Amino acid sequence: MANPDALSQQRASNRLLQPTVKSHLAYTLLCALVMMVMLSLLRVALLVYNREMILDTPASTFLEAFANGLRFDLRLVVYLSIPLLLALFSVRAMAARGLFRFWLTIASSIALFLGLMEMDFYREFHQRLNGLVFQYVKEDPKTVMSMLWYGFPVVRYLLAWAVGTWLLSLAFKGADRATRPRGPFSGGTISTRQVAPWYARIVVFVVCLLICVVAARGTLRQGPPLRWGDVYTTDSNFANQLGLNGTLQLVAAAKSRMSEERDNIWKPTMEQSEAQKIVRDMLLLSDEKLVDSDIAAVRRDYTPPADKTLPIKNVVVILMESMAGHSVGALGAPGNITPNLDKLSKEGLLFDRFFSNGTHTHQGMFATMACFPNLPGFEYLMQTPEGSHKLSGLPQLLSARKYDDVYVYNGDFAWDNQSGFFSNQGMTNFIGRNDYVNPVFSDPTWGVSDQDMFDRGLQELKAREGKPFYALLQTLSNHTPYALPTPLPVEKVTDRGSLNEHLTAMRYADWALGQFFEKARKEPYFKETLFVIVGDHGFGNERQITEMDLGRFNVPMLMIAPGIQEKFGQRDHTVGTQIDIVPTIMGRLGGEVRHQCWGRDLLNLPQGDTGFGVIKPSGTEQTTAIVTADQILILPKEKEMDPKMYQYQLGANPHAEVIPNAPRTAELKLKLEAFLQTATKSLLDNTAGVTESMQNK
Repeated sequence: MANPDALSQQRASNRLLQPTVKSHLAYTLLCALVMMVMLSLLRVALLVYNREMILDTPASTFLEAFANGLRFDLRLVVYLSIPLLLALFSVRAMAARGLFRFWLTIASSIALFLGLMEMDFYREFHQRLNGLVFQYVKEDPKTVMSMLWYGFPVVRYLLAWAVGTWLLSLAFKGADRATRPRGPFSGGTISTRQVAPWYARIVVFVVCLLICVVAARGTLRQGPPLRWGDVYTTDSNFANQLGLNGTLQLVAAAKSRMSEERDNIWKPTMEQSEAQKIVRDMLLLSDEKLVDSDIAAVRRDYTPPADKTLPIKNVVVILMESMAGHSVGALGAPGNITPNLDKLSKEGLLFDRFFSNGTHTHQGMFATMACFPNLPGFEYLMQTPEGSHKLSGLPQLLSARKYDDVYVYNGDFAWDNQSGFFSNQGMTNFIGRNDYVNPVFSDPTWGVSDQDMFDRGLQELKAREGKPFYALLQTLSNHTPYALPTPLPVEKVTDRGSLNEHLTAMRYADWALGQFFEKARKEPYFKETLFVIVGDHGFGNERQITEMDLGRFNVPMLMIAPGIQEKFGQRDHTVGTQIDIVPTIMGRLGGEVRHQCWGRDLLNLPQGDTGFGVIKPSGTEQTTAIVTADQILILPKEKEMDPKMYQYQLGANPHAEVIPNAPRTAELKLKLEAFLQTATKSLLDNTAGVTESMQNK
């Protein structure tokens, strides 16, 4: 028979004692390992989920990206482990394993949630998490939730998150049990001989602190710590992006967005007089005369040459949602995604090196109609106080000429503050989601279908026949969750993997555009109207050819009007962006105009001028770029980092390669900085536009 005293002694010997310094360090390291494994698995998931972008990139490139990513992951783990490090000062604190498990589980669960969310975020935007997340959260929550629910596998992600959180809690509990010292029962306390003296704990803390500082810096070099630009070590932009940590990116974006100093606004890099001179040289044409030069940067009077005007009196701008140039047949894309736009391009003037100023509809709207650039800190200009300033866009210029107007849209004008912004700029007639009767299809998230929008647009244009008018028609069906009518009037795309839904929606939008023109050309106003078709922005595909993905900026811009091909041809290779649209429109209408557009009349440039464009992605970061005929200079958000110049090619086989020591780097960098500085100052000073009284002078 077993001795009861022996059994009691054996059970006592298996009792878990309170942790020592040694066991606490072991516990911290084991928990850190758990978090590192989780973050690495999330990076693998991001890679697998977006595997279409791997293309022919060798495995060694992704191994390098993962090695870079470990340094960013380690930084996040160090931050999350700070409470455990501070616990070294107190024996009682080291014993609070339950509290540590709770903190680590919650913090890791949040990082897990962000990592799961990032898989589709990256597929959609080709960016790791950034300030765009906060912009969507800030917008109408009902619409955003509907978009997420109908457009993404929310239930699957929530289940994965719940299971992952449960596994993390088990892992941290296991780390606790594995690192607690075992020994003879002593009332659950540590004997005085087991407790390290206070001075020893301080020494241990200092050593650990130094190790953590080095780990959080991510580099042993002198100067600045590890920065996002340090992941750009390979030729694959997808691999480089994999090296980042989405949670850290989101925290940095939150810090920038919530800064009272508005740190994300462009700060001057040169004397303002120098910047202003550079910008004036960039923008002013020989037919333009600078006015109000003491208060306005580029306000000028413009009288287009008579031989470059067209016999038109009406203007219709069609802003096509997500109409990416890389999938337009007329620009070299296979797949027959845009047969109607391709056909229309044969009767108009197609700009094949045209770019959006931003990567969201918000920027596409104000850049196209208000001819003001997308600037750091003002990516959502229509929602900021500065958005109430009078600009000199199409509404402002044509309302001064007594034009009638109409804005026809599938959705709700409250989104992005469209009605407030455009009303303030001079538009008076808005047809939105609630103004349609018996639509063919209504998406529960956004609104009616593109064919409904175009049919209503036809009615509104016909109602204004006989007097000068301008109109903005904006599509929406080619947007997540890609809800389309049934039966679908076009064949679905089935051979492009994760892009199938998007390209099917793009093909449907193109079909609706073709139906509109088939009906509009039968109306009398058609022969005296300039139609401008332009993408609001593009979207990413399998090829991300530069770190600032040109696939998200390159869009078609097609102008259709009587006599346009006879005067200007069928193709134009000039580089332009959406801020060039208004001055190009005014150049075709003719007559003197006073404006302060931040673009130029693309059809009246000097001989040999191939154009330029300033672009910036969404996300409230300061990363910007200037594009020329075959080169793009990208300026990182950290101004002390060197800019990067690429030689690029669009069309059927887009690609780009870095140009080391490019001759034009300094010149283009100076122009880009001057442009951003001057436009920002003009906006802040409220001198960026032209009032109606100025136009009538």
